[in-house]
Amino acid sequence: MALSSCSLLRLQPGSTGSIQKIEGMDPILRRRLTDLGVSEGVMIRLKGKGPFMGPVTLECNGQLFAIRRKEASMIEVKVS
Repeated sequence: MALSSCSLLRLQPGSTGSIQKIEGMDPILRRRLTDLGVSEGVMIRLKGKGPFMGPVTLECNGQLFAIRRKEASMIEVKVS
């Protein structure tokens, strides 16, 4: 099966992927995500998307957290 990459925002709820790269994000927010374990090579699961362009809920290393859609669009993941 071929691997493809896309924005985290394009994943469907329940899908998992490996973070390939994070680009264009505010350095302070990127540092905060790194502290939460969100970095290149880590597996991440999209748990849900808020209604009316609300936040995106993620699971990474057993932790649940939400980020804005703008930041989710800057995270590229590799999915199978």
